[in-house]
Amino acid sequence: QVQLVESGGGLVQAGGSLRLSCAASGSIFSINAMGWYRQAPGKQRELVATITSGSSASYSYPVKGRFTISRDNAKNAVYLQMNSLKPEDTAVYYCICNVDVFPFEYWGQGTQVTVSS
Repeated sequence: QVQLVESGGGLVQAGGSLRLSCAASGSIFSINAMGWYRQAPGKQRELVATITSGSSASYSYPVKGRFTISRDNAKNAVYLQMNSLKPEDTAVYYCICNVDVFPFEYWGQGTQVTVSS
């Protein structure tokens, strides 16, 4: 059993910063890509950023230049540094990791990020 524990969400004013953390624990091996999704009320879940096992990162257009994804393979952790936050960044953020065995993909419980005007 694998658990993804997220932290770092909260309430911040526009222009502020937050750093999300997600650590995987349990029977883990062969972790591949990791990343972050987000879902705002009334909207589809969208991919925010991904990072490969070799630390090659990709970002969705709305967050490019503002967010930075990173990982620590020794800790089985992934992070999302969010700067210059905007109200439209308000969403529940979910971390994910891909593995080579069933269920192949694990999801965190989600952490709320609220950006006020």
